[in-house]
Amino acid sequence: MAIAKAERLMNLALCLLGTRRPLSKRELRESIEAYLEAGSDDSFNRMFERDKDDLRELGLVIETVENLDGEIGYLARRDSNRLPPITLDAEEAAALGLAAKVWQQARLAGAASGALQKLRAAGLPEEVDPYEAHGALEPRIPVHEAAFEPLMLACRDRRPVVFDYRKASAARPEPRHVEPWALECWRGHWYLAGFDRDRGAERVFRLSRITGKVRSRGTGFTAPVPDVVTVRETVASWAGEIADRSALIRLRSGAGYPLRAKATKVRELDDGWDELEIPYGHGLDAWLVEFGPDVVVLEPAELRADVVDRLRAVAKG
Repeated sequence: MAIAKAERLMNLALCLLGTRRPLSKRELRESIEAYLEAGSDDSFNRMFERDKDDLRELGLVIETVENLDGEIGYLARRDSNRLPPITLDAEEAAALGLAAKVWQQARLAGAASGALQKLRAAGLPEEVDPYEAHGALEPRIPVHEAAFEPLMLACRDRRPVVFDYRKASAARPEPRHVEPWALECWRGHWYLAGFDRDRGAERVFRLSRITGKVRSRGTGFTAPVPDVVTVRETVASWAGEIADRSALIRLRSGAGYPLRAKATKVRELDDGWDELEIPYGHGLDAWLVEFGPDVVVLEPAELRADVVDRLRAVAKG
């Protein structure tokens, strides 16, 4: 559906840009196949008005002209819609070239390559090689999750989605109804930030924990989208990276080296255990569970209770 609309908008833009005189709605309807397939005049008029508004929102300057007979026509003059020449220095060109190389998926790689060609057509000199200055850099953004592309499109089109999600502490996935805002890669993993309709609040989902297909559910968001979606900061907070207090744990000697790296204090005990003071933030309980019997939480009490609850949930399977 999204592709069909994009094609319709492109056809309308080409018609408006390619004419030397204003075209009436009747002429536009006869020239664009999607408009010919409209069931009624009312359906066509609603579709045309929406498309015209969408093109204007995208930046196309569309003029409305009334002829001597009182008929309304539309056109988009080329001189009003021509981009100014683009001048890039070597470093800017290199940055754009590296950005185009980041995506390895065929679909996104084609889009990035096409964008680079458009920049060349708009003024980027052919003799400037955007890869040459930093040829040793080979950026990669790996995307192995099948959920990435449908979620990317849903974020772009502002479409609510439904998917099955397995939390770290749960044995089975649960359905989640989400209004997707943005995707971001953080520490080698992709995350989705959005509004969880069932919980009535912002949530962040790790794509590797999404099971099955991502399905679209209706149109329109019920919650406002933030002006800036800080996925990385939200993920860092939920992952315990942002800590506002300390926790005291016992850790088996020779185990839990990631925990030792974060410890602010370490005290060796005589019974094969060490006592560590580590930063405590949201999500620390999920991380501690991964170390199983090598970790015992001493304080605070709420952290100990959260870890015990997670271990019981895993044991129940």
